[in-house]
Amino acid sequence: MTGTINKSRKAVWLAGAAAIACVAGTSAALAQEPQAQTPQVQGQQPTQLEAIVVRGGQAAEGSATGPVEGYVARDTTAGSKSALPVTAVPQSVSVIGRKELDDRGVVTKIDEALRYTAGVTTEPFGSDPDTDWFYIRGFDATQTGVFLDGLNLYSFGFGGFQTDAYMLERVDVLKGPASVLYGGATPGGIVDLIRKRPQDEAVREVEVGINNFGNAFLGFDVNQKVSDAVTYRVTGKVAGGEQESDYANDLRGFLMPQIRYQPDDATSLTVYATLSGLNQRHTGNGFLPYEGTVVNAPFGKIDRDAFFSEPDLDTGRYDQQMIGYEAEHTFDNGLKLSQNLRYSHLDKHEVLFYPFGYVNTTDPAAPNYYDLYRVGFEHTSKVDSFAVDNRAEIKLDTGPVEHNLLAGIDYKHYRLDQVQAVPAWPAAATPIDPVDPIYGLPQPGLSGVYLDQVLTLQQVGLYAQDQMRFGDGFLVTLNGRYDYVDTQSDARIGTSYRNNDSALSGRAGLAYEFDNGMTPYASAATFFNPLIGTSYLGGALKPEEGHQFEAGLKYVPTAIDGLFTVSVFQIVKENVALTRPDFLQEQLGEVTSTGIELEAKVNLDAHWSLLGSYSYTDLEITEDLNPALVGNRPYLVPKSQAAVWVDYALTEGALEGMSIGGGLRYQGTSFADNENTREVPDALLADAAIRYEKEGWGAALNVANLFDKDYVKSCQGVSTCGYGAGRTITLKLSKSF
Repeated sequence: MTGTINKSRKAVWLAGAAAIACVAGTSAALAQEPQAQTPQVQGQQPTQLEAIVVRGGQAAEGSATGPVEGYVARDTTAGSKSALPVTAVPQSVSVIGRKELDDRGVVTKIDEALRYTAGVTTEPFGSDPDTDWFYIRGFDATQTGVFLDGLNLYSFGFGGFQTDAYMLERVDVLKGPASVLYGGATPGGIVDLIRKRPQDEAVREVEVGINNFGNAFLGFDVNQKVSDAVTYRVTGKVAGGEQESDYANDLRGFLMPQIRYQPDDATSLTVYATLSGLNQRHTGNGFLPYEGTVVNAPFGKIDRDAFFSEPDLDTGRYDQQMIGYEAEHTFDNGLKLSQNLRYSHLDKHEVLFYPFGYVNTTDPAAPNYYDLYRVGFEHTSKVDSFAVDNRAEIKLDTGPVEHNLLAGIDYKHYRLDQVQAVPAWPAAATPIDPVDPIYGLPQPGLSGVYLDQVLTLQQVGLYAQDQMRFGDGFLVTLNGRYDYVDTQSDARIGTSYRNNDSALSGRAGLAYEFDNGMTPYASAATFFNPLIGTSYLGGALKPEEGHQFEAGLKYVPTAIDGLFTVSVFQIVKENVALTRPDFLQEQLGEVTSTGIELEAKVNLDAHWSLLGSYSYTDLEITEDLNPALVGNRPYLVPKSQAAVWVDYALTEGALEGMSIGGGLRYQGTSFADNENTREVPDALLADAAIRYEKEGWGAALNVANLFDKDYVKSCQGVSTCGYGAGRTITLKLSKSF
């Protein structure tokens, strides 16, 4: 198996287990005016607040992490670690706010929230309740590209954290390298999950819902001021029931209490915690062979809802806890000091049996002809993770130049204690008929422990940013960062090693803010991404490195409330670790991603809201162990994607309070193999929604994949294809007090 892009680690682990089983069996010149907020007390007319004008290109912190007005976010912290207008970030930034999440019916999964975002490929293996899968600009961001409130939720293998969409206020997506601010990360970009925070306005709501598969949920959110200085917020949810796949089910929930102490406008401290858990029997729509999903096998095609694990043996659970705080203080001279800190713990255990190709495709007379080969697999993963980020910000004028200065130091520590096992050789899990599966046959014990390891990664980084405004519209952004990374493997079974690396990252951006709302920009950035593993030479793997060039245009029109973005880019990723025929790793890979992205979000008026996106991502293997693959396109990520969503709200008459929405999602063709001999066809999906809200009551009916299109989402090799989710109908009732 040859690796050419930064693959999803979970898929690699499962494929690796299969291989072992087979072998061992985000203006100064232009002042931005956000839409005036209009809070409303039940039974009273809305009170129009005076417009707030943001000058000098600096945004208020609350506007960069708080609620988004409709679909259009003006400010962000992504791509700067400082509250700035989206137009001031010299890279493409997309923001999905709470209203958009609710309108589209995003209930639980983060990857569902990103379905309409330019440059992002989501759910490549179909529905997966315990993992959020997404690729950005062609590169896997599932594990190293996930952040919560600006702190990395780093993960490796199965040691990954998960966040429920109900606990979030918004999702900010920074496209392109982020190492200059965040250290090691995938080059395609990052997803920063911004949680709901304590706020001045009271919130008291409850929602309950169920989908057509019988999976129900109950959520609540309460925000209340205790005094002028103290505010608390408690958000929680419990959900569970059946999944689309036969036999698959889950029970999950979370509780997130928070308290904010803000004695004055200059000082704030927020302490929060999350408790969450999941128990499940795994879904069965991923890790299926190309023949039998994309194309017919002799028996036809495998049912989308088929289950190929063992109902009585399959189990998966995790328990996850986090505790952290955010503190900031602004001095009289304008200097602002901030610290974000979080400790996280994860305890995860899974037993599953999953298919990995066919047993026999050559002898029609054989009794197991076209039976699915299955891998029995068990793992226990325990994670302790700590992250802290310290920042200093100040605005200075030096004659004709205004400086927004940011400097900081951050640290992260990740420790994974993992054990992985398959049946001891020569035993193997029993094959299973893809048409008429029979369960309950005796299975060999999962006693073949092939990995028993404590893996530790530590990273400390010093960074600085200067955003300079001059010349009545020019905006220059300069970033620099130095990182030191230490990785260590203490293996009871497996390979022990220790390695340390250091890296310099930089970014330079130039933009000009025209009075008509247009901001053309260009930037160049470098990145690095530490790799965990052992080289075929016996030493540790070197970090992936590379660079990106990006140019684009951001437009905030004066006539309507909207944000339009177009960007072109090229990313080169070097030191890609490839898997040799002997299953050892060799760093002789390079992948280039070149593309164009367009995105529009508009609050047209009180009735119409809309969004649209298009992305063209041309991936190319430019170096590989196999010379025949050079020039080919890596598997899984489609070259073209597009989406549009339109929402119409009735604000008067007998149907006042009703709104109707609908969307289309298109994914182009992709390759199922790096040899580019097998294609996954394109697909066009429709979504729809209808909602009614009045006097604090709400009802919403959302339908994803309206016409129940049966399609393959993508393949990561000919034995790892995943069906896209079928029609999902979700009914939700809500009440605000």
